[in-house]
Amino acid sequence: MSEIQSVGVIGLGSMGMGAAKSCVRAGLDVYGVDLNEQALKTIKEFGAKATSSNALDFADQLDSVLVLLVNAQQVNNVLFDSGFAAALKPNTPVMISATVSAEDAKQFELKLKEHQLIMLDAPVSGGAIKAEAGEMTVMASGSTQAFSALAPILDAISAQVYNVGEAIGLGATIKIIHQLLAGVHIAAGAEAMALAARADIPLDLMYEIVTNSAGNSWMFENRMKHVVDGDYTPMSTVDVFVKDLNLVADTAKCLKFPLPLSSAALNMFVSASNTGFGKEDDSAVIKVFNGINLPGMEK
Repeated sequence: MSEIQSVGVIGLGSMGMGAAKSCVRAGLDVYGVDLNEQALKTIKEFGAKATSSNALDFADQLDSVLVLLVNAQQVNNVLFDSGFAAALKPNTPVMISATVSAEDAKQFELKLKEHQLIMLDAPVSGGAIKAEAGEMTVMASGSTQAFSALAPILDAISAQVYNVGEAIGLGATIKIIHQLLAGVHIAAGAEAMALAARADIPLDLMYEIVTNSAGNSWMFENRMKHVVDGDYTPMSTVDVFVKDLNLVADTAKCLKFPLPLSSAALNMFVSASNTGFGKEDDSAVIKVFNGINLPGMEK
């Protein structure tokens, strides 16, 4: 298989935009796909070869596809319901980086095989800043052929690629376990900051102490800064963690394994969503606590 030159980046959210820009910087011909007109404008001005709200517009131009959507339903809609997969050239490698169940990943592989397409089950992590810098972590499973074909994309978007095995679904499962930690860390950080607020400790002081002490985590440092700033502009939403922690729960159910901490975190995120904060940044889970004053909120 000849080395790829063009890539269709489907999904230009905070992670997808960073990945698309990294591919442009790497000299690849980037075709951006999203429903958000502003996102399309941004990546076109950055140097994308073409953009569209419909991936079918340039399916025949693509040597590879990178899918950075939120959930399995979106992946199904864009790849299969639209006819996009059927329109791709045979042997085109498709890197699916959505957070989905292992079973969904396996179903995607079967459907792609029907069109003679190659899949890499490749969830990513690192947040918007690392995505922008081309320094994401990729936890991927798939064939040697898939890894080899997608090497230019992996080199462009990531600082670390973990090959976790050949079986599709392994990458998805590792990402789900990772999201257990991410969700619990956000929920625990929110609980700690809420307690600090209740004790009338300035949250900027609490934040500075924790981020220079043993209780810090990447998620605390990143997300609780949003709380300190009173800015809940979404990078990743409360509802994304409702989805992800439900995937964690489903995985544990299949394995007959108890998860007391992630179950508590899921309840916190569901409560936040149910109260009306589902579309806000996931740090807004702190708003489930009553009787506290938070920056940016009316006393």
